[in-house]
Amino acid sequence: MEKIKMSNPKTAAAAGLYIHIPFCRKKCRYCDFYSVTDPSLQPGFLKALQQEMRLAAASQPALNFDTLYLGGGTPSALGVGAVEEIIKAARRAFSFLPDTEVTVEVNPGTVDFDSLQRLRQAGANRLNVGVQSFRDRNLVFLGRIHSAIEAERVLAWSHAAGFDNIGIDLIYGIPGQTPDTWKIDLLKAIDCDLSHLSCYSLTFEPGTPLEIDLRRGKFTAVDENRMAELYLQTLDVLGRGGFEQYETANFARSRGRRSRHNCKYWSFSPYLGLGPSAHSFVEPERFWNCADVDRYIRQLDNGRRPIEESETLTREELMIEAVYLGLRLIDGIDMFAFNDLFGIDFMERFGAKSAAFELEGLLTTTAGHCRLTPRGMLLLDTIADAFVAVSYTHLRAHETT
Repeated sequence: MEKIKMSNPKTAAAAGLYIHIPFCRKKCRYCDFYSVTDPSLQPGFLKALQQEMRLAAASQPALNFDTLYLGGGTPSALGVGAVEEIIKAARRAFSFLPDTEVTVEVNPGTVDFDSLQRLRQAGANRLNVGVQSFRDRNLVFLGRIHSAIEAERVLAWSHAAGFDNIGIDLIYGIPGQTPDTWKIDLLKAIDCDLSHLSCYSLTFEPGTPLEIDLRRGKFTAVDENRMAELYLQTLDVLGRGGFEQYETANFARSRGRRSRHNCKYWSFSPYLGLGPSAHSFVEPERFWNCADVDRYIRQLDNGRRPIEESETLTREELMIEAVYLGLRLIDGIDMFAFNDLFGIDFMERFGAKSAAFELEGLLTTTAGHCRLTPRGMLLLDTIADAFVAVSYTHLRAHETT
């Protein structure tokens, strides 16, 4: 099939820079993100990362950035001095706008008040804290290295260090969790004066220790009905607490407190990913790095970018992504923008399918937007797959004519 370069005005928008820090003090039992626990690899990684910055900047000279996100892994496990140097090196290599959002992920147990002050002075203006739960029982089950008290302490230190844009991650659907205990977690988060919350359902990724224990019958997963109850409870409690949902798992105090960086992933904005396993997207190209610290270091030592694979997305593939990503957002798919971008009529292509879901109370098409209802969000993957099937059916019919 012909590869088509889209005419998308968003490729001219400011880009996001993600840096994957592949180190943890200890691997959590549920996590399948790429990371290692060997600190001896850190000096080689830091040297290689700065080389990757130079090579990536030379390959994309037209990009200007307005977000920088250090994730992982556990960026704070490197030590604050290394994080300071990464931020400085990124600013030397790339062109950043004056109002850049600079986010650093930190975990309780890896930072103290002094290190948080230094991060703020280094230019970080947003923190995302890996709390996951305010209950010690849940933290032990997940394999976290911190206690609930330590999590609360880090949030207090973050405010005292001068951060006024703080988000946390929470997980629901933990075996033994009830609506009452989940509500306590949510209310505790509201009381911590946060600007952002990400609430993820617990998933059992193949090969993780938690998934292995599940297969061995060491515990029973929360059933779908309870998961749905916990999700709808999340919407209710956080809504009453002053948070607005803007994506299926993300909530902010206001539009201005949404994660500007993460919004790029859902809106076709360009982003570069540096570090082992990091992904990049500059329309219509997607490419990603090798998921191996040793190989990452070797390739950069030899002057080569550590890109594992790349692909050029077709017009139809970009359209499918626009549907799936748009359905994740509370604002939904902007049908007029979709029509302009892809040169088709959204309702002509998907109207029959959206009407069927609308009759079931899972979707609405009003004010030029196609958006899921709260009940529809529970079936996001099923509904998105149905839209994708329509698109593929149309493509096959077009190819045979």
